[in-house]
Parts: sequence; C-alpha cells; structure tokens
Amino acid sequence: MTGALPPPRDADPLAALAALPDVAEAVQRARDACTELRWHPALRRRTAEAAAESRVRGAAATALLEGAEPAGSQGSVPVVRDLVRGARQWPTDPDPVWRMLRAAVQVTAATEQVHAATLSAPLQVLTRLHLAAGAPLLGVTQVGRPRCGEETCREWVELGRAPDPEEVEGRLAAVMDLVRGVPAGRSPALLVASVVHAEIVTLRPFVAGNGLVARAMERVVLRAGGLDPTGVLVPESGHAAKVGADYRGALTAYESGSPDGVRLWLLHCAEAVVAGASEGHRVADAVLAGRTG
Repeated sequence: MTGALPPPRDADPLAALAALPDVAEAVQRARDACTELRWHPALRRRTAEAAAESRVRGAAATALLEGAEPAGSQGSVPVVRDLVRGARQWPTDPDPVWRMLRAAVQVTAATEQVHAATLSAPLQVLTRLHLAAGAPLLGVTQVGRPRCGEETCREWVELGRAPDPEEVEGRLAAVMDLVRGVPAGRSPALLVASVVHAEIVTLRPFVAGNGLVARAMERVVLRAGGLDPTGVLVPESGHAAKVGADYRGALTAYESGSPDGVRLWLLHCAEAVVAGASEGHRVADAVLAGRTG
C-alpha cells in the first residue's frame, strides 16, 4: 500500500501463506513428525551414519523424480549406496540415465556441507549445489551460473515457457532473501523450504538440473531451519511417492499463482515431510539393526 510503513525487519514474510486454510495445521503435523524422528534411539550416537543413509535414499528418490532409475536394478537405493561407498564403479561412458543419477548423488551429497552459517550467502550455496548437479549434465561454461542471453531451459515443459533471464534475476533475488532469513527463524522452515523449492522449479534459472537443485535446497533449508537438525529426514521420498504424480500436479498448481494452487503445494510439501520423517524412521531402524552397509 502506498505510504504504508515497511514491515518490521523481524516480521514473517510468509505470514499470509501460513494463514491459508489448513496450512498451519499441516505445518504442525510435519513439525511433530520431525520431532518424533529426532528422538529415535539410533540418533543418540549414530546420527552421522543415519544422515549418510538419508542422503543415499534422498539421492535415489530425487533421481527417480527425473526419470533416472538404472535398468535391471532392484530399485536405485542399493545401487546408490554401493556407488557412494565405492563398492561399485560409475560407468566410464554413461548414458543419460546414469548421468542424471550421478547428478542426483552429487547434489544430495553436497547438501552435507551447507549449514546455517553458510546461508548468509545463499547465492553461493545455490551455485555450489548447481556445480554438483550440473557437472554430469552440462558443458563447463554452463555449470554454476544462471541462464543468460538467449539460453533456454527444456525442463518442466508442462509449466510452460521458462521465464526470461531478466525476470529470473529479480525473482531469484527475492528467493535468496527468504533463504538468508532461515537462521533467524523469520518464517517456518517448512514454508520457506516449500516456496524456495517451487520458485527454483518454476523459474528454472539454470539450463538443466533445476529440479535436483530445488530439492537439494529444500533439504538444506529444512535442516538449517531446525526442522530436521539431524539431517535424517528424507523429504525427497515424500515427493517421489506415487511416482511423483502428486508432486508434479502440486507444482503445476503453484505455478498458477492462485491462492488455492499455492495452498495445494504447501499441503503437498507438508505431507512430503511427514512421509520423509517416516522414511527417516526406517533409516534409523536400519542403522540400529546394522542393515545399511
């Protein structure tokens, strides 16, 4: 409103989203599920091991959302686990499925190095994640930087034409401001993670690898924002349920910009976190039983 005083610096920029019907309740359910996960007995002394297995399962799920599952495998999780621990070698001449799988593994692994303090420079975090995701997918000059000039993105065509680089620059700056406020807790971590995830997918700032980076940023924000301090949550598995059909539908609803569409996406993300917490429990159970090696 013209002439209105600016909001206080500590005001919640996503308060209007939290006020949408059923959103606050969904956020609370997700918070309760994460709190329950945090007290799993395996996380008293074996958090690092459980978090590593979470990244394995997260990488497999995020690759599946990109259509990358090695043919003839009994699911990607054992394959990814063997690749990560060096029990299996990457193909020397990989096809597109293996390149995408490698991108998923690398970007999910890179989230381990991002902590609350590093979010003061969110664009550097975004760049670091795209360096990890983009290396197997793009030429060296296109990795780690947003699209520019006439560069286009052919991902997520169901969302329509990707915005021009000039529009991306302005909206991405607003997204980075949200990320910068995560350590201060200005908004619920789940809402920030959901909006950042959806904005990166709809903006498609990179030539390729946008979905991988978006889901990696979600994982980072959920951990740095305190919802998942152990890093054992597997939010990617919640998005990948039903082969990702609900995920893509919810993102399409968000892209419409309508309150109902945004609300549908936020509810989907809250459900994905609840499902990811259940997967985290399975991770912790497996660690406790010695079944992750």
